[in-house]
Amino acid sequence: MLAIFHKTFSHPPEELNSPASKKQKLPEETLTDFLSSNPNNTFSLTFAQAAALAYVRPISPFSSNQRLFCGLDDVYCLFLGNLNNLCTLRKEYGLCKTTNEAMFVIEAYRTLRDRGPYPADQVVKQMEGSFAFVVYDSRAGTVFTALGSDGGVKLYWGIAADGSVVISDDLDVIKAGCEKSFAPFPKGCIFHSDGGLMSFEHPMNKMRAFPRVDSEGIMCGATFKVDKYTRVNSIPRVGSEANWTGWDEH
Repeated sequence: MLAIFHKTFSHPPEELNSPASKKQKLPEETLTDFLSSNPNNTFSLTFAQAAALAYVRPISPFSSNQRLFCGLDDVYCLFLGNLNNLCTLRKEYGLCKTTNEAMFVIEAYRTLRDRGPYPADQVVKQMEGSFAFVVYDSRAGTVFTALGSDGGVKLYWGIAADGSVVISDDLDVIKAGCEKSFAPFPKGCIFHSDGGLMSFEHPMNKMRAFPRVDSEGIMCGATFKVDKYTRVNSIPRVGSEANWTGWDEH
């Protein structure tokens, strides 16, 4: 899967930028490369200059890691992996049996954005399995990304030539488009375009960026880890307006 969001509203971490990057690609070039690599099996949506979403349709419906792409009422979701407790989550949210993982994420996002009583980290923590997802709310212009903590699914993010953030499970796409300005997306974490990066396993602890050096000794985008010795300065809000549309920056 591939998601690209303009820097003016995605606000990616500055630490992803590497001074060694000299030939990063523009977002449209990365999208073209991704689509051309699977010309007969890809689907994409673009939102003017704001965003682009694309994924490769699964060859086999019985793959251990599903690839799903859904949209509802201007909210779109790219989902990779599986939720082991999807049946339980469907019942909890009052959803029908045909609701797949991507549709569940959209429904959870819409519910909590509008009237939910829980912060986003608690909602994602309820999800059991190997998963990664990217949600784009085109009406609100917000981005929400999460990666499960078990390491069963890989996700990467980086910075394009114009400063846009690029998110994909395809390491070759990230390397080609972002050059040295990329890093693995941290496990057990969520990123919101308004609230930044946080751990859903340790939401009261700050995230720290650590220098990352490749095999050639060249600085790359930073690795982000939970600082278990430093807690946030304030308790995140739990009101409905604070959940999926943004939380207090830490």
